[in-house]
Amino acid sequence: MAAPEAAVDGDTVVLKLGGSLITRKDEPETIDDPALDAACDAVAGALADGHVDSLVVVHGGGSYGHHHASAHGVSTTEGTHDVEAVMDVHGAMRTLNEHVLDRLQARGVPAVPVHPLSLTARPQGAEGDLDLPLGSTATLLAEGFVPVLHGDGVATADEGVTVVSGDELVVDLATGLGATRVGLCSTVPGVLDAADEVIPEVTNFDDVADVLGASDATDVSGGMAAKVRELLDLDPPAYVFGPAALDDFLRGEAAGTRIE
Repeated sequence: MAAPEAAVDGDTVVLKLGGSLITRKDEPETIDDPALDAACDAVAGALADGHVDSLVVVHGGGSYGHHHASAHGVSTTEGTHDVEAVMDVHGAMRTLNEHVLDRLQARGVPAVPVHPLSLTARPQGAEGDLDLPLGSTATLLAEGFVPVLHGDGVATADEGVTVVSGDELVVDLATGLGATRVGLCSTVPGVLDAADEVIPEVTNFDDVADVLGASDATDVSGGMAAKVRELLDLDPPAYVFGPAALDDFLRGEAAGTRIE
């Protein structure tokens, strides 16, 4: 694992709020108000109580970005040079980001936006590594803000603009900022076994490959198999959990499935 690029003093937590959690994915551009409010309450409470020193929030696209990306045929591997398509996807994600920011700020959280389209690139093409400069995010953290990033478009060599998922951003942020804990909160309570029971801990992908249905290939669409593969590569412990365990995670307690 590479050394942190822009480590921040104190404990840094990276929290992903899944798009399926905070939006109604079967209703285009619709917020799940109770779920988003509950998540923002948990974040605000953890910061106010001193359970978290520095926090970066990432949120998925849900019924905002995914709806428009699908309509334009844009994915993590298929790009577009159509400016209207780019703006539809990015515009939807900015709108969702504003909803998240508004609700966090209303609870006293100093949340500010960091839009990946303006920062990130894949200079080697769709299969290449993500280039995510972290100077802005690290400085915002050091100055007491809560940066809020999101799935977005990303400039991609030979493809125009493709999609970068929130999950991939989480991995780069955790590595580059020297995060001490990582959490992915979604609608499922953790990594599930064949009986739909939560697996308490995952330390080796091969141990869960069969139940995840991805023993031979990574799920590039952002499914659970892809999440587990990427989180296993991180130095800090990562947790996959549902909304009921968000408070526990933010207090530094066990939540859902621990991946390390």
